Amino acid sequence: MGDSTWVASSISSLPVRTVPPRHSALVRLTHWITALCFLALLVSGVEILISHPRFYWGEAGNVLTPPLFIIPIPASRAIVPTGYGYVLPDQNGWSRYLHFQAAWLLVFTGLLYGIYGLMTGHFGKNLFPRDLSWSDIASHLRFKRPSEAEAWSYNSVQRLTYLFVIFVLFPLIIWTGLAMSPLFASIFPGAVAVLGGQQSARTIHFFVTVLLVGFLLIHVVMICLAGFRSRMRAMITGRAGTTSEEL
Repeated sequence: MGDSTWVASSISSLPVRTVPPRHSALVRLTHWITALCFLALLVSGVEILISHPRFYWGEAGNVLTPPLFIIPIPASRAIVPTGYGYVLPDQNGWSRYLHFQAAWLLVFTGLLYGIYGLMTGHFGKNLFPRDLSWSDIASHLRFKRPSEAEAWSYNSVQRLTYLFVIFVLFPLIIWTGLAMSPLFASIFPGAVAVLGGQQSARTIHFFVTVLLVGFLLIHVVMICLAGFRSRMRAMITGRAGTTSEEL
C-alpha cells in the first residue's frame, strides 16, 4: 500500500509536457476566412465572367474589337456574341457586390496574416524551405502519403508552393483586380499601365484565378492523402493528429 502510494505521488509530481499547437489561433482564423472569401470570389467571379466571356489585351475591349480569346460559354447579355441562341440569367448585380465585399475582406485578412508572419517569424520558421534539393522536390512531387513527422511540418514542395501563392499569386490577383477599377486607374495610372492596360489586367486576373483554383484542388487532394480528419483537426483545433488515426 505504501509503495503504490509512493508511485502514485511520484507520477503526479512529474512535469506535464505541453504540446504546442500545430497551427496558431491566428493562422487558423485567417486560413478559414481566406477560404470562405476565395469561394465567394470564385462563385461571384464566374457570374461576372458569364456577363462577358471575352478577353482582350490592352486598355480597351468590347464586342466590336477582336478578342484575345473567348470562353466558349453562353453569356448573360444579349449584346455579347457567343454563338449560342440564348442568354443566361443576368446575375451581374449581386455578384459584383459580393465580389467587392469579399475582396476587401480578403485584403485585410491577408494584411493581418502578413503582419503576424513578419512579427512572429512564422514565415521563416514554417514556410521558407530548409536543405532544399532537386531529389527532395522530385520525391515530394510523386504525391506519396506523408510520414508521421510531416504532420508537424511542411515539406519542401509545400513550403515553396505556399510562398508562391502568398507572395506572388495573391498580391497579383489583388493588383489586377484593383487595376480594373476606374477610380484606381485614375489615381494610380502607372500601376495599370505596367500591366498593359485595364483589359490586360482583366486577362491576367483570369489566368491567376486559374492557377489559384489549381492550387486549391491540389491542396484538397493532398489533405485527403495525408489524412483528412487529422489535417482538418489541426487547422480547426490546432492539435495535429497522426496518419495512423486515419487507418
